[in-house]
Amino acid sequence: MEIDPKTGLPVGAIEWEDIAKSSQRITVTKDKKRYGKTVTIIKGFDKEIDLKKITKALKSELACGGTFRDNQIELQGDHVQKIKPLLIKLGFDESSIED
Repeated sequence: MEIDPKTGLPVGAIEWEDIAKSSQRITVTKDKKRYGKTVTIIKGFDKEIDLKKITKALKSELACGGTFRDNQIELQGDHVQKIKPLLIKLGFDESSIED
């Protein structure tokens, strides 16, 4: 079994995650929380996707706080226009992302 040096996972597992990423129907919306704070909500992920890793990458790129729960990601602030290129860079299919 071949191990990917970058992730430490078996190469076969990485390929399955790539296939799962291409079959998603992801929606990106904006919502108001308490005290008028704006959050960006990204939902539509399957259970096979590692949301912790994706959330960490998005928070790092956008320099914001956020969390993941109930198969959705919540990021602090209005990032609707910036999310699509970042998700494409993370391996998601462009046609599966709706703004």
